Parts: sequence; C-alpha cells; structure tokens
Amino acid sequence: MKFSKLGQLFLVSTIGLLVATLLTACSITTISYIFVASSSGSGAGSPGQIQTFDADSQTGALRFGQPTVPSGGSSPVAMTVSSDYQNLYVINQGNNSVVHFAIAGNGVLTQKDSITASNTPVALAVDTASTYLYVLTGPSPAVLTAYALSSGAIGSAVSQQTLSLAAVSDAYASDVLVPTGITVLVNNSTIKGSAIFVTAYDQSAYNPGCTPTPPATTCITSDANPGWVFGFTIGSGGVLAASNNSPFQAGVKPTAIASTPTDEYVYVTDYASNELIAYGIHSGNVLQFLINGPFKTNNEPQAITIDPRGKYIYVADALSSLVTTYAIDLATGTPTSTVGTGNATDTEPIAITVDAGVGRFVYTANYLGNSVSGFKLDPNTGELTANQASPYPTGAHPTAVATIPAGSHAVQAIAP
Repeated sequence: MKFSKLGQLFLVSTIGLLVATLLTACSITTISYIFVASSSGSGAGSPGQIQTFDADSQTGALRFGQPTVPSGGSSPVAMTVSSDYQNLYVINQGNNSVVHFAIAGNGVLTQKDSITASNTPVALAVDTASTYLYVLTGPSPAVLTAYALSSGAIGSAVSQQTLSLAAVSDAYASDVLVPTGITVLVNNSTIKGSAIFVTAYDQSAYNPGCTPTPPATTCITSDANPGWVFGFTIGSGGVLAASNNSPFQAGVKPTAIASTPTDEYVYVTDYASNELIAYGIHSGNVLQFLINGPFKTNNEPQAITIDPRGKYIYVADALSSLVTTYAIDLATGTPTSTVGTGNATDTEPIAITVDAGVGRFVYTANYLGNSVSGFKLDPNTGELTANQASPYPTGAHPTAVATIPAGSHAVQAIAP
C-alpha cells in the first residue's frame, strides 16, 4: 500500500504523538490546555473544528485532550479567550459567524451562542474585564465593533468605528482598507486610558497580484502609505473614539499586532517588508516609532506574541517556517535578535501563542504542515528548544491557537 507524502507525514506525526502520550501517561501533569482551530477536511467549505490538547508541565509536550468540537461554521481563522479563562470565542469566515464556547475546568468546550457579522470577520479580542468583545471585519468597509458581554454571552453592539484614511487626507477617504490584526491594552492606566489598536493595509495603495481592469494597467489607485495602525480609546459603556493622531503609519502590509503587559510598547509585523515595527505608547494613546527601528525579521512574518513577563517577543515567519525570538529592552522597548536565526517549525506557521499556565512554552499553528509545533521557553534568555515529539498533528490547515491554564480558572502565577 502506498501513501501520499501528506499521509506519510501525518502517520509519522501521529505515531510520535501517541508514543509521547504513552511515555508520559503515567506521570503527566497538565499545566495548560491548547485549543487549535482547523478544518475537518481538506476540501473547500469543510466544517471547522476546535481540537483540545493537554500540555505537559515539565516538557510542554502535547497529547490529545477533550473531544474535538465543531467551530460553528467553516473556515475558522481566529480565536481568543476571556481573561478569566471561562470563555472561548472563534470567528468563522465561511459563514461570517462569531461563536461563543464555555470552557469547563477540565477543558471541555460547549457551544453557547453566536452572532453573524455583516461582513467578513478577521480578528477579535476581549478586554481585560471580559465585559466587551471586539470584532474586526472587512474590507469595504473595514469596521471595528464592540459587543457587550454578559457572563460570556455575546450581546448587542454598543459601539462601532469604520476604519478610514479621511483623517490623513480627503484624497484617501475612499481607499479600500483590509483589516488584519487587533490588540487591547491590558492595564487601562489612568495616564493612557483604556485603548485598542488594529492593523490594516490600504489595498488601493498596495495590491500585488491583482488583475487590473483595462484600460488601467495597475490596480494601485492611491499614493497613500500602504500600512496603518488605528488607535481607539474605550470610553464609558464601551464607546469607541479615535485616539489622538490616529491612524499611524505601519510599513507596507501589517499582519499582526501585540502590546506589552505594561502597556508601554506596541509591535507590528510587516509581512511585505520582512520587518518588525515598534512603537512607544504615549499619553492619549499616541503611538511613536522607536527611533532605532524597524527591525529585521525572517521571511513573511505572519503572527506575533509576547510572553506574559513582557520580556520576549516571538514572531512566526510563515515563508521561512521559523519562530524568531526577540528580547525586549525594558527601558527602551528595543527588540534585539540575531537576524537569520530562528527555530524551525513545521510548514507555514501563521498563528502563535505562549502557554497561559506557566508561560514557558510556545506553540505555532502550521497551516500547510497540518500541525502544531511546540517549544520550551528559557525564561532567563528567551531561547526556545523543540518539545518532545513536536510537531503534533491537527486537522487540515490550522489557522488559530489559544490557551488557558489547566485546572481552576484562577490566573496562575507566571514565574519570573
């Protein structure tokens, strides 16, 4: 009997996962649950699914956990969890749904409720108090919507903002913006206030591979900067208002965004320029470039995460199939890394997270590898080493990964 290359890889990965499970079954202590969104089949329109993995407290190795559940639609692309770790939210582009799952103490997911977005959902986030869910949709137009949450359930929309370059110039008011990423400040400080930042690129200014309509010879119809970060202050009742001087330039094609736990710095991956763009967050939620940036990445950085201590940045470089580590200078926000180095993942990592239990393991969802790669994080240096039996097989084309601590949903202490 002959197997395809994909079948062989899946078989080898599955055997590795089962061996790791057998070796550790008697002594494994689960420190975190890892949720992975993927498709149940390789064909277009295949239903989405969410798989649950148990992460070993000593090695970070994954084993199959609670039963896989449907994602509530097809083509799931992003997930987020509430700060109390009791609720998981997933967006499915196949039916424009935003689906809410309750998370039991043992990691079991139960679908509760859902809404249907008026446009294609792209990214989502929950505020620190778990009172509002923010959903980014687009393009044409690109819109950020705040939904009220009640015991995790998704309520009505309380505020909405359309992403526009009209504040930059009336000439760019009709430009088509494609939203890509979202981050919410953690501490809601009295100086900076509660805020949210989203990334988008201007399709009217950057549209490679498009087919122009004759007699036009290009799809580029604007000379605006192609990449942007939009900032919004979160007011009473969840009302959104553009922050001072928003939007802020962000390279060519920003794909992902993350902020430090201290709300001092924001980092954006630029997929087109192979760069990491860094900003300081100032009063009024104004972003200012770090003067020594931007910083080089490997090829096509697609996703970004920051460890819970705020000391290290991890970037998933999709084309290079690498995770690149950057140490953050806590005084200046400057990320430092040796260009060209990184830790190998399976093929095309497009999502990344640090485990929520102890903050010592990093996981990537590998779109073409149909797998999750796992790494152990050295809290003293930020360096990564591959986990036992990594990568771990998933459903077809995994696109998102999220994590909660195992056991009770109380926030566990992250060791320094």
